[in-house]
Formats: sequence, structure tokens, C-alpha cells
Amino acid sequence: MAPRVSIIIRSRNEEKWIVSCLDAIMRQDERDFEIILVDNASTDRTVEKASAYPVTVVSTDMDPFRPGLAINLGIRAARGNYLVILSAHCIPVSTRWLGALARTLDEHPGAAGVYGRQEPLPFTNELDKRDLINLFGLDRKVQVKDPFFHNANSMIRRQDWERLPFDEQTLHIEDRIWAQQVLALGRTIVYEPEASVYHYHGVNQGRNLARARGIVRILERIHAPGDACTIEGLDIAAIIPSRGEPVLAGGRPLIERTIRHARDARFVDRVFVATDNAATAAIARELGCTAIMRPESLSTDLVGLTAVYQFALERMVADEGYRPDLLVLAEEIYPFRPPGLFDRLIEGLLQADYDSVIAACEEYGSIWRKEPEGDLTRLDEGSRPSKLKEPLYRGLMGAGCVTHPGIVLSGSKLGHKVGLVSVGNGLTQFALCSEMDHAIFDQMEEIWQTKYEGDKR
Repeated sequence: MAPRVSIIIRSRNEEKWIVSCLDAIMRQDERDFEIILVDNASTDRTVEKASAYPVTVVSTDMDPFRPGLAINLGIRAARGNYLVILSAHCIPVSTRWLGALARTLDEHPGAAGVYGRQEPLPFTNELDKRDLINLFGLDRKVQVKDPFFHNANSMIRRQDWERLPFDEQTLHIEDRIWAQQVLALGRTIVYEPEASVYHYHGVNQGRNLARARGIVRILERIHAPGDACTIEGLDIAAIIPSRGEPVLAGGRPLIERTIRHARDARFVDRVFVATDNAATAAIARELGCTAIMRPESLSTDLVGLTAVYQFALERMVADEGYRPDLLVLAEEIYPFRPPGLFDRLIEGLLQADYDSVIAACEEYGSIWRKEPEGDLTRLDEGSRPSKLKEPLYRGLMGAGCVTHPGIVLSGSKLGHKVGLVSVGNGLTQFALCSEMDHAIFDQMEEIWQTKYEGDKR
């Protein structure tokens, strides 16, 4: 029996969004639907992740991409009489989204299509926030002359599509071309604000950032941006590198502390220790981790940790077929992480448009950079009192970094867009590297335990 609704999702390299999109669809109150994913030659894990859901995949390879053709391909593979068109990076806001689209078409027999509201996310830039809030208001509209229609979040009837399929040649605004055609036939278009999705970018390409920022500040007082990305359903692994004999701190192997930090994290599913030492591997296994033995060639002073992380991830994939959605990278030499640091880093990455997020501490003192000519350039704000300065930040990647596996497999730790999670200026930045560090460790440990035991009280 054919479903009432077919949901056509267009995607290309939407690995970051597809799980959140499909999870939101599967939670809908309206249950009589099928999902058709029209994927345009994704090179990431979009299709793999989507395949975990009841989805029919239609593969295409368009260059340049033609949105009308992609939609038509999906509809030709669909069976429903009501056709939803959705972008893979659009996340339905509530469980009533699909029902609101269908109900609106039922209530307006003269309407050829209905499109829903689009809400910005916290990290959406000001220009796009301004446009989304202004374009997609809170009142339902029936459009008789206005051809604005948006296929990031819309529904049409199959009989109307059969009479007027979408333009397959245009590279842009296939939705408004179609709307203009149906309006010319005496039909209407309806805007339904209850059928709302989160959409991280806007519909226009404005450039007056100062003007947009001022408008957005006012609009955000009325419309608080939502948060669509969820951690539920993601597989997150931690990799901890270690070299040589186990180092002791306070009479216990130092690596135990970082393993426990990772094991205690709510969002970390598995912990891997990349080591060249059998004793360290045994400690890792005893604490519930998977040990990966790294070769001697990756244990010299001339090899950076990026190569070790890459090797460990490659072994995870080759040995177990396991490739997590996100990676937490952490070094054992940082013993004083605040509780929940790894979870904060994961949340920081998912709640903003970052490739990677690292722990960092603020710096308010004098900071200089030596130029190639030998001159010094001051980077801080000069001799102003520290309380009046904007801080600079020192990255503490060994204390914690969250990144995407694809970035590590490409031979890097960080992507192009990096976010920071501040850990303050406390003991977290202390790295246990030298004999002097070990000499003062016990004293620092006592201060650390007093601080957090005191916080609990």
C-alpha cells in the first residue's frame, strides 16, 4: 500500500546534518510516510549514515547541480500523493512539522503548494539570521500573486507536479519558477509557520554586516535561536597516545587519569590507547579500553602526534570496520582536567559550525610575535589593566580536542574552522613533562582535590 506522504531529501556531503534530520523525521506524529534520499555524489558518509534508517537512496552525479532535476528524480521514485521537499541540512523543529504541512494542504484545496517556516541556529551569521527572521514570520499567509516559495521545506500534491514538474535546467530558484507558473493558473501558495525547520544558512547573500548585526540584535530579543544538533545517535571515540614505559604520578600510572576522564565522559562511547608498550596496553585493557600497538617508527622524537592519531584511526577502521562520528584526542601528560571537559568540547562542536574544538586558557599579559625581519609585534592590547583587556587564547590541544575522523585521516588534527572552550587559568594548563613537574605534582594534586571536593560541598 502506498504511503500518504513521500519525503524527498536532497543531499550532497551532508554527513554533519543527516542524522539530526532523519531523527527528527522519525519522531513525527504523522507516521504514514516514506523517505527518498536524492544524493548527488557525496564523498563523505552521508549515504552510509542515512542507510541506517528506512530510506530509499536515489544516486545522481550532477555537475553543475540542478535542484529541479534532483527533486524530479526523487518524486519519480516516490509513491505518495503528498510530496515533501526538504534539504538534508534542515531539521524539523517539532513532532508536528509533517502533520502541519499536510493539514494545511487539506484545508486549502486551491493551493498548489505549502512551505514552512525556517528558523536560524545560534551560529547562523547575522546576515542570514536577519533574512530568515524577516522572511519567515509567525502568521499564516495565502499568496495569490507573490511567487515566493522555498523548497528547503515545502509540500506539494503529486497531481500538481504531474501537470507542472520542476524546471530541470535552472541552477537556482526552481521553487519560485514553479510557484510563478502555478499562480498563473489561478492556484495559490500557502505559508504555514507551524511547519518549522531549523536552517543554518539563509536564503540571500547580503553583505552589509554592520547593518545586519544591528537588526539581528533587535530581532533576537523576540526570536531566540534554537539548537537542532543532537548528540544522541552519534558514535564518539577517544584516542590517547602513549610512548614508552608507564609514567607514574602519585604512585599510579599517569595514563589512568586521562583514561578515566574519557571513560567518565557521558558522550564518549569507546576509548583507544595508542601505545608501543605492553605494560601500558595491559593497563588500558584493564580499564576497559582497546589497546592499539603502534610501530617503533611512530615512537621517535621526530614523529608528531598527528601521525599517531591517523595510524590509530586507520587501525580502528581496518581491524574492526569501526569509524566513529567524532574523535576526542587527549594526552596523558595533562592530569588536571575539570570534570566534564570532554563533554563540553563535544557540545561546543555540535552547537556551532566548527570543524574542530580545543580546550584553551585565557592570556591577559604581554604577548609578542617575532617577525621574520626580527622586529617584535605586540599582540595583546598593550598596557591597559588586565580587567579591561580582551583576552588572547592559548590552545591546550593535549588537554582536549574534538574533531572529525575525516580530518585526522587527511593527516591533520584541526579543520579550517576551529572553536575554543575555555578552561580558565587554573591547573588544567599544567603538563607533566619534566622532573620538576613531577616534584610538585603531589602538592598540585592536593590543591586540585580540595578545589573540586570543595565545589561539591
